[in-house]
Amino acid sequence: MNKENVEQKIDTEDQQKKYSIEFDSIINRRRSNRKFDTSIKVPSEVVEASIQRAILSPNSSNMQLWEFYWIKSDDMKAKFHHFCLGQNAAKTADQFVVFLTRKDLWKKRAKWNADRIRATVVGEENRIQKLGLQYYTKLMPLVYSSDFFGFFTLVRRSLGFFMGLVKPFYRTAGVADQRVVVHKSCALAAQTFMLSIAAEGYDSCPMEGFDSLRVKKALDLPRGAEVSMIIAIGKGTQAGIYGPRFRVPFEEVVFVR
Repeated sequence: MNKENVEQKIDTEDQQKKYSIEFDSIINRRRSNRKFDTSIKVPSEVVEASIQRAILSPNSSNMQLWEFYWIKSDDMKAKFHHFCLGQNAAKTADQFVVFLTRKDLWKKRAKWNADRIRATVVGEENRIQKLGLQYYTKLMPLVYSSDFFGFFTLVRRSLGFFMGLVKPFYRTAGVADQRVVVHKSCALAAQTFMLSIAAEGYDSCPMEGFDSLRVKKALDLPRGAEVSMIIAIGKGTQAGIYGPRFRVPFEEVVFVR
C-alpha cells in the first residue's frame, strides 16, 4: 500500500471515528425529559428540519403510511395539555408532533409508488421496473386489502401456510398484522425525529398516555387514522430527568447465534 493510500485510509478511519463519537453524543443526550423550560421557545426551523428528517426514515415498502401533525398554536397546545392527561411533559411543552398511522391510505400510496416507477420508463419497461410495478399493483393490494367477511385474511393465511411448507415466506394475515407493520414504520420515524431534536440541542418526550378519541376529534381525523404516539418538544430541565438511565444488562437481551 503506497503512502497516498495509507493517508486516505487514515483519513477515512478518522472520519468514521468522528461520526461514531458524534452519534454517541446524540444518543446519550436524548432523554425523555418530562419538564421543559417554558421561557425557552423551540425555533420552528428546528422542528421543521426534524420532521423532514423523520420523513426520510426507513419504512415498509416505501408506502409511507404515516402523517405528522405539528401542534404549535396556543389554542391547540392548550387542548393537548388536557388530552395528554396533565402529564408534566405535556403541560410544559412548547410544541407537539402527533405521529399517525394511515393504513387506510394504502391504495393512494401504492399508486404513488407505481406512478413514480412509470415516470422512469423510457420505451419498454426493464426488469426492475416490471418487478416494481408488479410489487405495487399486485402484491400491495394482496397485503393491505381487507373486507368485512375476512376473505383476504383467509387468502393471506392460506398462502403463508402452504407456501411456508416449502420455503421461507412472508406471513401476514389479518388487520392486526397490518397494524403492526404500519406502527413499526411510524415508530422509526418518531425515533429519527427525537434524535434530530436532540442533535439540535433541544429535548423531547414520547407520550403514550393520551385520549386518542379526543385527539382524533380535535384533528378531524378519519376513522382509519390511528395515533401512534405524541411527542412533546421543548428545552429540557434537570428536573425533567427523573433519574439516571438504566437498562437491563446487555447479556440478558442480546443473544448471538
